[in-house]
Amino acid sequence: MKKNDEFEIDITDIGNEGEGIGKHEGMTLFVKGGLPGDRILAGATKLKKTYGYARLVKVLTPSPFRVTPLCPISEKCGGCQIQSLSYEKQLELKERKITENLIRIGGFSPEFVKEHMDPIVGMEIPFHYRNKAQYPIGTDKNGQPIAGFYAGRTHSIIPNTRCYLGAEENEEILNAVLSYMKENNIPAYDETTGKGLIRHVLIRKGFTTGELMVCLVINHKGYNVKSNTDVEIRKSKQKWLPDQKKLIEGLEKIGGMKSISVNINTENTNVILGKDTYTIWGEPAISDIIHVRDMQRDGYPFTGDALTFNISPLSFYQVNPLQTEKLYSLALEYAGLMGKESVWDLYCGIGTISLFMARKAKQVYGVEIVPQAIDDARENAKRNGITNAEFFVGKAEEVLPEFYEKTNSASDMLHPDVIVVDPPRKGCDEACLSTMLKMQPDRIVYVSCDSATLARDLKTLCEGGYQIKKIRGVDQFGHTVHVETVCLLSKLSVRL
Repeated sequence: MKKNDEFEIDITDIGNEGEGIGKHEGMTLFVKGGLPGDRILAGATKLKKTYGYARLVKVLTPSPFRVTPLCPISEKCGGCQIQSLSYEKQLELKERKITENLIRIGGFSPEFVKEHMDPIVGMEIPFHYRNKAQYPIGTDKNGQPIAGFYAGRTHSIIPNTRCYLGAEENEEILNAVLSYMKENNIPAYDETTGKGLIRHVLIRKGFTTGELMVCLVINHKGYNVKSNTDVEIRKSKQKWLPDQKKLIEGLEKIGGMKSISVNINTENTNVILGKDTYTIWGEPAISDIIHVRDMQRDGYPFTGDALTFNISPLSFYQVNPLQTEKLYSLALEYAGLMGKESVWDLYCGIGTISLFMARKAKQVYGVEIVPQAIDDARENAKRNGITNAEFFVGKAEEVLPEFYEKTNSASDMLHPDVIVVDPPRKGCDEACLSTMLKMQPDRIVYVSCDSATLARDLKTLCEGGYQIKKIRGVDQFGHTVHVETVCLLSKLSVRL
């Protein structure tokens, strides 16, 4: 086989980026747009020794699970990898992904995983569920500003102001920003030259409150705002953007608008947000409400426990509000709190899980590396009248070992009843896992956004004297390959 060869292939699986997987002449091939059950005509694009990549030339026999996507550009856009796959099949594949990682990476037996895994928690309506969206801003071939999403593995923007995963208000907001840019000849940021002003538009919505936030990420050094010096800009929130009042007038009339801000990012980087954010209209944050649900009952009814959270542009806050309620309800259920426990919440963000735990526990300690998130967590505790939650700034892998070394051995901080971890995709650091094992909590609740690193960390924890009691997937990201997983581990005398 060589580049540009065309051949027929059966797609049997989906890869980590949503590409179809099949075999031809003993070589594993990844084909964007291929779905399990498809027989396709593919053309080789890049070949290695044992695997390669191919383009989908034609679907010869469509998969029985193939559906017409709601979004007309879903196959071009990098945001929805598998919208052409039926939602029921998506859930099946995500559950299988968790299972296979636990077996292959974690070393757990198929029988053990089957015994301890509950069915994945899916969505009733897997559209318009995202409460946060970050749209890159660019320029089309006619020199006009555009907004959309990057095509997969590129920084080429696919123009699109109507995303079927995001809040429905996003389209009106983006059109208002683009109109402002056109009318005032404001250039989009150019990654190649470092010139231009507007880089991204961040939109957040409180689904329960209906409050909206718009934050423009700007490269203010790449555009000369008349008569403004850096000092004047910092002193006057009216001079960040040329004709800023026109932008505000276009956005403030949108129902629910509560906050308009700019975030400063002058670096040549793929990181979207800079460190400094300035409010130019309204409030610096919006609010939202999360309810706890009874996951043991059909329909997941509210139990009456609800918390209000402040969300700033830099806050970490789960993007799917309804599924977040189910996810956190599972975490709370697994923690098994009776009112006398001490709890560590590692990677706590703005304190969402921490504060729900605090309602049921004696004392909660939260750790997060982002200082602004900790400020938000402390403010959220005050807002909800919670006094038994304490928050610390730092890396979990550094803060936890430091407390272990320096804290009195009789302290609840040193010997918690429960540790909750919700790390980034890379999973828990080795030092963090080691200290958790030294602290010997009765229970560990692990919330993961990557089942591969979850499986790796579970292997370490189980080798250290813990046993998995429950595992359950929660689909936070419909029409993508990503899935959240919640796992309960208990300290037992018998190891796996």
